[in-house]
Amino acid sequence: MEKDLVLKILSLKSVDSTQSYLKQLLHLKKVEAPYAVVAEEQTAGLGSRNNSWHGYKGNLFLSFAIPIKELPSDLKLESASIYFAYILQEVLYSLGSEVWLKWPNDFYILDQKIGGMITNIVGENLVCGVGLNLLFAPEGFRTLDIKVSADRLLQLYFTKIEKKVLWKQVFSKYKLEFYRNQNYFTHENNLRISLAKAELLDDGSIEVNGKRMYSLR
Repeated sequence: MEKDLVLKILSLKSVDSTQSYLKQLLHLKKVEAPYAVVAEEQTAGLGSRNNSWHGYKGNLFLSFAIPIKELPSDLKLESASIYFAYILQEVLYSLGSEVWLKWPNDFYILDQKIGGMITNIVGENLVCGVGLNLLFAPEGFRTLDIKVSADRLLQLYFTKIEKKVLWKQVFSKYKLEFYRNQNYFTHENNLRISLAKAELLDDGSIEVNGKRMYSLR
């Protein structure tokens, strides 16, 4: 049986980006993973494809680092964004939300985005950043469909992460919901690619028009 993780948490009132801040702490060797940074407000957050992520106070702004050697034994790095995003989806669903995960890392309610996750390799660690519209959303986005505090959500999320659930258990559930992606698109090298005929493969990658695409970003 694999040993559980224990994440230390640094809570901040405001920060430019939890992801940038945590990367700097790791680079300067001021902290060691597993470690998390959460902020009440974020002024220069990062989203997918280097887009900005609006930082309305009261939403969830989180980044956490886990040593690669301490990830579940069957989890490939290419699957990390799906793995950690789906675990958060499960926590939200257990609280009554209808959130679903658009491949590979966007959280949706119906047809509108409410948040997302990005993953990066920093030295010997995997760093994950999460933004979620709990209370406020910019135009074109929406908020979570249930009321839950960031503190409560983090408690439940970290408890589940620390159990190091195997990838195969997460994937077996995620693949049952993958059909939701058929009316949507993903991006690669700034190109918009339809997911209508995408085939989900066992490692979390997809095959579109004979080309394989991975989720790590």
